[in-house]
Amino acid sequence: MSATKLYILDTNVLLHDPKCLFAFKEQDICIPMTVLEELDDIKDRKKNVAQEARYAIRAIDNILSTATSPSQITKGVQIALPGKDREIRLGKLSIFPDHELTTKPGFLSSNKKDNLIINCALHLQSTTTHQEVILVTKDINMRLKAMGAGLERVEDYRTDQLVSDIDLLPAGHAHLDGTFWEQVDQVKSVQEEGNTYHYIDKTLIPNAYVSEYIFDDSKDFAARVVSIDDKQITLLDLGYDHLMQQSCWGISPINIYQAFAMQAVLDPAIDLAILNGAAGSGKTLIALASALEMVIEEKRYNKIIVTRSTPPVAEDIGFLPGTEEEKMTPWMSAINDNLEAMHENDERPLSSVKYTIEKANIQFKSLNFIRGRSIQNAVVIIDEAQNLTPSQLKTILTRSGKGTKMICLGNLAQIDSNYLTPLTSGLTYIVERFKGFDGAANVHFEGIFRSKLAEYAEEHL
Repeated sequence: MSATKLYILDTNVLLHDPKCLFAFKEQDICIPMTVLEELDDIKDRKKNVAQEARYAIRAIDNILSTATSPSQITKGVQIALPGKDREIRLGKLSIFPDHELTTKPGFLSSNKKDNLIINCALHLQSTTTHQEVILVTKDINMRLKAMGAGLERVEDYRTDQLVSDIDLLPAGHAHLDGTFWEQVDQVKSVQEEGNTYHYIDKTLIPNAYVSEYIFDDSKDFAARVVSIDDKQITLLDLGYDHLMQQSCWGISPINIYQAFAMQAVLDPAIDLAILNGAAGSGKTLIALASALEMVIEEKRYNKIIVTRSTPPVAEDIGFLPGTEEEKMTPWMSAINDNLEAMHENDERPLSSVKYTIEKANIQFKSLNFIRGRSIQNAVVIIDEAQNLTPSQLKTILTRSGKGTKMICLGNLAQIDSNYLTPLTSGLTYIVERFKGFDGAANVHFEGIFRSKLAEYAEEHL
C-alpha cells in the first residue's frame, strides 16, 4: 500500500515520544534538517529531554543506516519495526535539506527555526502532488503560524492521548447515592488474613473497575474493588471510620479522599499509588507522612527517594554548588515545607526535620539518577509528575525493583512543560493505563486545605 500522506515532524514531537517514528503506520515521514540541528543542540545539555533527544537520533540513524546513497535519504528509506517485528514494513523516512530553501513569496522569515520548519512544509505542500502534506507539532503557536502562512493541514501529535477530555479521566473513587447495603439483596462475606471480603452481584456497580474505591452517603461503608469477573465483584471492606482514624507520623486524613490515598500508600498489595489533585489538597503531606511511617516505624523499606521534573531554569543543576542532594534541594521545597509543618510544634523544629531526613534516609535525586538503575527496598516519591512525558514516567516506573513502592504526585492544572498539555501529560497517561490494574491505585483529591485564598485562586483564576 503506497503512502497517501506525508507527515513533517517538529522537534517537540520527537522529544515528547521518541518512538513516534513507528506510530504513523504505512504513511511517510519527513524530518527537516532544522529538526536534526535542534536535536543535536539538545542531546548534550543536562536537560530532562536530553535522553529523549539521543533516543530519537539513534532511532533515525537505525532507519537511515540502510540507505545506499545520500539521494535515497532525501527520497525516503523504508521504516521497519525494531526487534521481532522487524519484518513489518511501515512508511518511508526522509530528511529534507530545508536550509537550502530560498525565501519566496509566502515563506516566513528564516531567522527562527520554527519558521524554517514551516517553510519546509509549505515547500513540500506546493511541490508534492501525490501525497497530502501534514505538519505535526505540539506547539500551539506554531500550528497557528503555519495555518496563517497557508499550510492546509496542521495537527497535534495525539497518538499517546488516551482520553479526549480531561474530565473523562478516572477519579479512582466512586460515590454511591444512599446507603449501599440497603441496595444489596445477596452478599457472600469471608474473612481472610484479617481482611473482610464481600462478593456482590456485578450489576450493583456496573461501571466499577479493579482498585477503584467505593463509598456511600452513610459514612459507614467504604471499600476497594479487588477483582471483577463476569458475574460478581469482590470488595475489600475498609470501613469508613477505620479509614478516617488512620494516622501516619502524626498526620490523619481530613476527608475520605485523603483517607483513600493513605490506605493506597500503606497497603502492601499496592505497588503504585497515583495521587492527583489541586494545589493544597494534601497530596505531598499524605504521601510523605505515609512514607515516613513505613520506613521509620514499620521498617518495611530502607529509604525514601524523592525526584521530580526540574523547571527549565533549573535543568542545568550541575552548575549549582554541593552534592546532588544539595543541588536538588531548591526544587524539593515542597517536601521540606511539609516536613517543617509536621514538626512545627516540636521544641526544636529544624533539628527534628534534620533528624527525620537522616533517620528515614531521604534522598533527593535528579531524574538522571533514576535512569538505568534498579531501585530496591525504597519508597520513591515522584513529585510534579504532570510535567513528565509518558516516556519519562515509563523510564522511572520500570526502574522499580524488588520491594519498591512508587508514589506519583501531580496537579494537571499546573503544567510547566512546553511540550505537554493535561491530555498528553505522563500523569494522565499512567492514570488511564493503570486503570484496572490490581497493583496500582489512583486517587483524585477533592478539597483544598491551605487557605481561603488558595482555594479561591484555584477555583477562579
